[in-house]
Amino acid sequence: MSIKPPTYSLDHPEIRESVTRLCADFPGEYWRRCDREQAYPSEFVQALTAAGFLSALIPEQYEGSGLPLSAGAAILEEIHRSGGNAGACHAQMYTMGTLLRHGSETQKETYLPAIARGELRLQAFGVTEPTSGTDTSSLRTTARLDGDHFVVNGQKIWTSRSEYSDLMILLCRTTPQDKTQKKTDGLSVLLVDMREARDKTLTIRPIRTMMNHATTEIFFDDMRVPAHHLIGEEGKGFRYILSGMNAERILIAAECIGDAKWFIEKATAYAAERSVFGRPIGQNQGVQFPIARAYAQMRAAELVLREAIQLYDAGENPGEEANLAKMLAAEASWAAAEMCVQTHGGFGFAEEYDVERKFRETRLYQVAPISTNLILSYVGEHVLGLPRSY
Repeated sequence: MSIKPPTYSLDHPEIRESVTRLCADFPGEYWRRCDREQAYPSEFVQALTAAGFLSALIPEQYEGSGLPLSAGAAILEEIHRSGGNAGACHAQMYTMGTLLRHGSETQKETYLPAIARGELRLQAFGVTEPTSGTDTSSLRTTARLDGDHFVVNGQKIWTSRSEYSDLMILLCRTTPQDKTQKKTDGLSVLLVDMREARDKTLTIRPIRTMMNHATTEIFFDDMRVPAHHLIGEEGKGFRYILSGMNAERILIAAECIGDAKWFIEKATAYAAERSVFGRPIGQNQGVQFPIARAYAQMRAAELVLREAIQLYDAGENPGEEANLAKMLAAEASWAAAEMCVQTHGGFGFAEEYDVERKFRETRLYQVAPISTNLILSYVGEHVLGLPRSY
């Protein structure tokens, strides 16, 4: 089947330039301070919101910009290429897709304009649990219908940004697994207004990690959620969550490409100016070749990412391309990070160069939001036709 090329540019140069100018107001020292204090970059998120970048993918009828996914990818890539970290707010781009694609018109009219205006934040995504991990069908958080409310009990972990979000997309079990035909049946999605439940029936505990990612574990104790906050049909939540994962993988891959470009630009500049034994270290092939190889690896991953974006924006289902893009981009950013540290030598470990901070940050994407091993399992089963491995 032939796919018509998009009528817009995948590069979005004007958006990239605008993001770069905005990021210039948040230099390395800003991110180092946030990292040092494990602080949420509120000023940066507010600036992105005010500029309309966080509402880029919300349709115009709900007061967003109505831009394609390629624009969202451009925004996130430039944030990372500029030395920042979009992890504080990127979830709003792909999490709101669940509401947009499967929510009722009343839900969309109530929440999407407020999200677009920055009056509400939809950053939290409650899926993973301590006992189930990536085995989503085995989650134990339950929601029992009691009159016109669901009563939620259970626990989530690695729910990032929950302390700085007003709303949460929550996946929970509404039908016991032993009463369903498939393990993935009986799961439902609720839109939770955390402002009403926080410190009452919803408890948030921060988890300190190797990078400043504002992640938490959450406990639900008879938390009541209005029944009209059910997104879509009861029991079909698993497929609703899955439908947004291609976008999530594409956007995360774009961040990884941005990281890789930052490391490559940083290493290239340092290798050109750092002189040892009377010559720039970049003149030595032992220094020059690893930088060139990291560039080649980044470009290869970027081309796969562009294909995934083009397919997605054309209305196709790029499961293979989105997964490959995420895996290859994460590997490219990590390879570039290793190279950048090695190029800088001892200075690569010094806080003031930002290399060690970005090194820690980009390592996350080998594991989250989906591990490399699960992507390889997907490719083995769904692309190559091999027996299911788990």
